[in-house]
Order: sequence, then structure tokens, then C-alpha cells
Amino acid sequence: MTGHPDVVVIGAGANGLVAANHLADQGWDVLVLEAQPEVGGAVRSAEDVHPGFVHDTFSAFYPLAEASPTIRSFGLEDHGLTWRHSPAVLGHPTPDGEWAMLHRDRSITASLMERQCPGDGEAWLTLCGQWDRIGGHMVNALLSPFPPVKHGLGALARLRSVGGLDFVRTMLTPAAELGRGRFGGESPRLLIAGNAGHADIPLNAPGSGLMGVLMTMLGQTVGFPVPEGGAGQLTQALARRFESLGGEIRCSTEVTAIDVERGRAIGVRTVTGETIGVSKGIVADVTAPSLYGGLVDVEDLPARTVSAMRTFELDPGTVKVDWALDGTVPWASAPPHAPGTFHVADSVDQMNEALSQVSARAVPAQPFMLAGQMTTADPTRSPAGTEALWAYTHVPQSSVRDAGEGGIRGEWDRDDCERFADRMQARIEALAPGFGSKVLSRRVLGPREMEARDANLIGGAINGGTSQLHQELIFRPVPGLGRAETPIKGLYLGSASAHPGGGVHGAPGMNAARAAIAHERVRRVADGGRRAVGAVTKVGRR
Repeated sequence: MTGHPDVVVIGAGANGLVAANHLADQGWDVLVLEAQPEVGGAVRSAEDVHPGFVHDTFSAFYPLAEASPTIRSFGLEDHGLTWRHSPAVLGHPTPDGEWAMLHRDRSITASLMERQCPGDGEAWLTLCGQWDRIGGHMVNALLSPFPPVKHGLGALARLRSVGGLDFVRTMLTPAAELGRGRFGGESPRLLIAGNAGHADIPLNAPGSGLMGVLMTMLGQTVGFPVPEGGAGQLTQALARRFESLGGEIRCSTEVTAIDVERGRAIGVRTVTGETIGVSKGIVADVTAPSLYGGLVDVEDLPARTVSAMRTFELDPGTVKVDWALDGTVPWASAPPHAPGTFHVADSVDQMNEALSQVSARAVPAQPFMLAGQMTTADPTRSPAGTEALWAYTHVPQSSVRDAGEGGIRGEWDRDDCERFADRMQARIEALAPGFGSKVLSRRVLGPREMEARDANLIGGAINGGTSQLHQELIFRPVPGLGRAETPIKGLYLGSASAHPGGGVHGAPGMNAARAAIAHERVRRVADGGRRAVGAVTKVGRR
């Protein structure tokens, strides 16, 4: 690459690498700058918990990547990516020894539900059939720039075939209540509510039901796949593909400022004082608070953007625990099929209580936990007969009290983190007696450690901002935007802070890249028109 690159991409996370790949596919000269020593952002893995064990540092399972037209279009299997699946997608053990189980084979899922409550198997297959007819358009509409005209119309065209307004009503029903009208047993409710808990939408609020059905049906149709060898293999494959196209990635190169001239982004400055100009634009895979008033000076922003950012809301923080086990999880009641992912909550009500405590800024007494048996999903993750395991849960960004008895202050120093990890481990021990005796090593990543490893995870927030309705669609990241464009010409927001938000699907990065290409095309046409007018005027003056 000589002279100025066409575009600088700030951040080599999944979204940044998606944007870089698409721009390189269009023949643009692209330079990616990453502050960390390696690419990946929140999609990384390493053998840093215990020798011979590969643990994913942040995210681990990728149904949205498997469903994403963007990720699929890159042919990452040609660049070293191999997807692996566990025998079952998801399990939810209950204190009475039962399991709510999501198997990739819907007939097996249905038969397990039917055994627990007659009639639920048929009801499950009916829901799956509805998703078959409309789900693809719903996913593609979600991942498209707002408004999603093409796939929105496609979904509307199929709405009558799935029940019309009754289906709409189902999608708008809060997750905590959604299963009651369709199912007699608890397993379907546990699966839908647990999957809704992947976001920070309260389970008794509209929007949570849609999230729960979306994630559950993705599990039913594409599974919850993992990259063989660790989560980092996904972003490594993106990086290899990009570099094969002639793109350049510079790690350990933190961008500290974006230079703006007459309302247009003209380049970036790095922590070492280097200035890099651009000829076409900048894609920022950074959070909205880090961009507006951070990399872009407040004086270069419209007053309405500065004002709106004062009310920007982060999603809750995260505490994640990784364990290296010398054997498999000693479940008190073995699951009918070994799940890669499992959820921990005694009931939907208890799950709702834990998430409500987080919303009320209390450290949860019995945290709702999402967990992964990574060796079950991918045997390369640890020696045969062992398990690389993790669990995470949400905590308030700013805590006012501990709803439990441990006196955790919410400072998330090492003492807070270890005591809260004990609380999390005790929840698994109750379902798997003897779990603690299997532990070879344990690592606890609290909000501070999360942010230190990836600056986009502010206070351990993993979704770039709350997923609640007041900060989605045209309200993301602030009212009136809802797209990759920013108030600065030539600058595009390509992170989870932009529509459609969190999840490893690459949509924010792809939307930003497409916006940059479209605006550059318009600029070329406008410049050509101005040159033509100038030439005519010059001839006329003769």
C-alpha cells in the first residue's frame, strides 16, 4: 500500500474485519488498526487458563454467524475455519433432575417435550414450521440496514401463512409469559426465556419474546456452532482472507483521534503520534461513547449528537468464569443428550428475579448463568476425558447493593470477583455435586478485566449498548441515526453500538462498508457534475 489508504478501519474485531473484507472485495486499499497485540476483539481464544486447555476469552457460540449471509458469503472455510457442533444444542437442568433440551433434530426436541407434557411436542413442531416460513426473512431483516425494506416486505408477505396478527402478538409477548399460551410444560418456557436472557431486555418486557424465539429457533435450525480450535479461529480466518486480498493489519496500534476538516473525516492519529490520512473514509469498530466525544472531538460534532450521547445507555456488566476440569461435569442427573450450552436457573420466575435485580442495580443473589461445555462441542479444546468450561452472568454497571449474603460491593476488584465466582460455582455444584473437586484451574474475568482486554467492552458491557427497545432501530445509538452514517462525512460507525447491535453476525461492519461505498459513489458523481459545470462555464467565458 502506497500513499494514503482509501479507508482506515479502526478495530480488528469481527465487525471491523467484516468491513475490511467487503471493502477489499470492492478493490479498495484498506488499512486496519488494532490497539491489542492480536486481532479478534471479543472473538478470541488462548491457552491461558491451564496448559493444554483452549478457552474462549469472551464469546464462544455463534448461531448468528452461521445464519448471517455476510459471514457465509466470505467462504471462511477456505481460510481455515471449521465449524463444530455438540451432540445437543442447549440444555437447562432443573433442581428436580429434569432437563429442558434443545436438539438440532427438531423431532428429538419435540419427543423430549412430549414425554414431559403431552401435546408440547406437536406445539413445538408447529412453532418450528412457522419459523421455517418466515424466520429467514426475519433474520435477514434484522441484519439489514434500517429500514429493512426487501426482507421486511418478504416477512409481511408470509405473515398470513404463519397466523397473521396472532403470530405478531406472540413475538410481542414478553419471554416470561410467551410459553404459557402455547405449551403446558416448563421446558419450552425455560428454553425461550433462557435464550432471551442472552440480551439485557427484561423478561417481562416487549421485545424479550422475539429475542427468545429468534435465538431458540436459530439453535433449532442452524445449531450453536463453535470454531474448531477456539473462537479466535473465526476472526483469524477473517484476517487471513483480508490479507490474501492485499489488505494490511497493524496490531498494537491504538488510534487516539480522528481528524476532521470542514465536517469531513480526513485521517486518524495513533498513540505514537503518527498521522494517517484517508482518501475515502474511516470505519470505526468502536463503541459510540468512545467515538462521539472520544476519538471525534466534541467541537466537531453537532450539538444534538453531544446532547443525545449524555443519555446513551450501556448494557449491564459481565462476570465470566473459566474452569479447566480434570473430568466431565458430574451432573446429578445426566442429560439425555450432551449439550454444548447450558443455562442455570431454577425456574423462569427465578431467572426473571435475577435479571430484575440486575436492572435494579443489585448484585444478583442467585445469578442466571449462561455456560458452555466447550470440549463437548469441540474435542480439540482439552485432553480426552476433560472439559474446558465457562459460565458468565450479568451484573449492574453501577451497583447499589448486594441482593445476596456475600456483601459484594460491586467494585469488581479481585475480592469482589472471586467471591462472586464462588457464588456462581455454587450454583453449578448444586446441579453437579462434586464439581469443585474437578477443578484444575479457575480464572475470573470481571468488568475491569473485560474492558482491559477489549476497550469496546466498557464496564464489561458486551453488546455495545442496551438492547432494550428505546435504544434500537432508529434510536441506535442515538435518536435519528439507526444507520452506519455519522454526523461526520466519511466516518461510519461499524460496531455493536450501531444497528442491529450485539452478536457475532458482522452486520454493523457490513452496513458500514456498504454505506462508505455508496457515499463514495455519490461523491464521485457529484464531483464529476461539478467538473462538467466548470468546464461549460469556462467555455462560455471564452
